[in-house]
This record gives sequence, structure tokens and C-alpha cells, in this order.
Amino acid sequence: MPLVTSTEMFKKAYAGGYAVGAFNVNNMEIVQGITEACKEEKAPVILQVSKGARAYANHTYLVKLVEAAAIECPEIPIVLHLDHGPDFETCKSCIDGGFTSVMIDLSSKSFEENIAGTKKVVEYAHDHGVVVEAELGTLAGIEDDVQVAAHAASYTRPEEVEEFVAKTGCDSLAIAIGTSHGAYKFTPDQCTRNEKGILVPPPLRFDVLEEVSKRLPGFPIVLHGSSSVPQDYVKMINAHGGKMPDAVGIPEEQLRQAATLSVCKINIDSDLRLTMTGTIREFFDEHPDKFDPREYLKPARANIKETVRHKLVNVLGCAGKA
Repeated sequence: MPLVTSTEMFKKAYAGGYAVGAFNVNNMEIVQGITEACKEEKAPVILQVSKGARAYANHTYLVKLVEAAAIECPEIPIVLHLDHGPDFETCKSCIDGGFTSVMIDLSSKSFEENIAGTKKVVEYAHDHGVVVEAELGTLAGIEDDVQVAAHAASYTRPEEVEEFVAKTGCDSLAIAIGTSHGAYKFTPDQCTRNEKGILVPPPLRFDVLEEVSKRLPGFPIVLHGSSSVPQDYVKMINAHGGKMPDAVGIPEEQLRQAATLSVCKINIDSDLRLTMTGTIREFFDEHPDKFDPREYLKPARANIKETVRHKLVNVLGCAGKA
């Protein structure tokens, strides 16, 4: 199956009360771990590439890795998506270079500038058979080149969404309801601690999501910054030389709830990074004589596969939906 757009994926997800996983990819092992899990669980998938990933791995290498995954996993639909495209030029380069979906993120601009810039990308993308994700509202946190301080974050204003979608023609909309980029999504002061002393973040603003859904019936909504920061891997990292105190993510039960509503795409990046880093740190600690990258990347790939499998089945609800 060739690479596809997300149009049919999102229609099925909206109707079926589940979300498609959008996993960030940077190298071969991550692509393989994700797509092997999706193949076995018969799940659709979005493989997304950030500006930072393109700078690290090279556009051509990443496209060919994803195309290879489509050849190896013909049973599942795969979208190649640009995550957080910062400008028209980056989006155009990806559209021209084989991507089937792009995101233009002008959420830091004024409402009017966001509309104008997004519309320009939409017109070019649609002329080339590519779909566009846009963003209203600003998420806090750090992911590659996206860095927003907590005080600068802002929830999406539901009263703006109808005008924005109508004037831009975008195909999906990322909104801000309290998710955050990175592994340190919230400061301890923003959280409470449960009986085990584990940080519990503030709940997502489902009232905002529900109001957006009422104003945009049937329209696919996207959640960014939705890694749950699995504490087993945080502990593994810290037990083997790492220093990640107070890393905390979005509770998975809240993401599952969002997926039953209008959220059709949930972005996950940090959880895969934590999985890979924890596995490799443990391997080096236990095998200090080893130096073959294949030996430590193989278990890292296997654990990424299991992390993704868990998300597909227990969080996204998209297993069996390919």
C-alpha cells in the first residue's frame, strides 16, 4: 500500500470513537518498532517528522525509511506527516518531497496572521493532494525547536475555531486543552502528589474540547504533547546513571477519554525517547564490554514496539482498525 493521507483515517476514527497514533520518527529502529507493532495489531499509523528530525537524519533518508515501512507493512495505512512546520517554505519542501500530510504551526502569531499563513499552505497542499493540520492555542513545553514557557501557554478559544477552519480550509485542528510538550510537562508546583508520592498533573480541559466539538461537528481534532512519560522507564533511566527527577506526563485514561470524543490524532514522541534511552542505559550498565550498535539498538527497538503496542490497544483504541 502506498503512503496515504489521513482523510479516511480520521473519518473512521471520529465515527468509531478512537484516535490514530502519530509517532515521531528519527531513525530506522524507531520506524521499525512503530510499524511492526501496528502491523501486528492491525492499526493505522501516522509517522511524523519534525524540523529537528529533518535536520538530524536528512529529509531523503526519512522519506525512504517510511516508504520502506509501507513496503514491509502493506496491510496497514501509513501517513507521512510534517510535525510543527514553522513556515510555508518548510511545508512546501515536504509537500514536494513526498509527504502526504503537513502541519503548519503559526499558533504563536496573531489570529489574523495564523489564518493568512495557514490558508497559503492549505492552498498549495490541496493542489498537490496533501492534507493540512493547523493549530489554535499554544502548548507549553519543549520539543525540538518548539519551546514555550508555561506562562506563555494559552488554551484554545472555542469561539474562534469556526472562523479559523472556514477561512483556512485546514483538514484537522490541533487545540490546547492542557497537554504539554516534552518529558517535563508540568512543574511540581502545578501538580499534586498521590499516596505514593508520584506527581499528578492538572486535568485536561475537557470543557474546551467539548465546546470545540459542538462548534465543529464531525471535524477531526488533534492533541499534541500527549506522551504519558511512563514512570518505569523514568526509573530505569535514573537507576542507570540518568537524572530525570519529576518527569511527568498526561494520564493515559484522560487520553483514552479524549479519543472517544472528537480527538482523531494523538501525538506521542517523548515516550519513545524514554523507552529507547532507558533500554540503552540499562544495556550499557549490564554489558560494559559491548560496543556493537546492533546489540543495544535491537532491545531498544523491541521495547519501542511494546510501548507502541500498549498505546494502540489501551490508550488510542485503534488496534484492529487498519
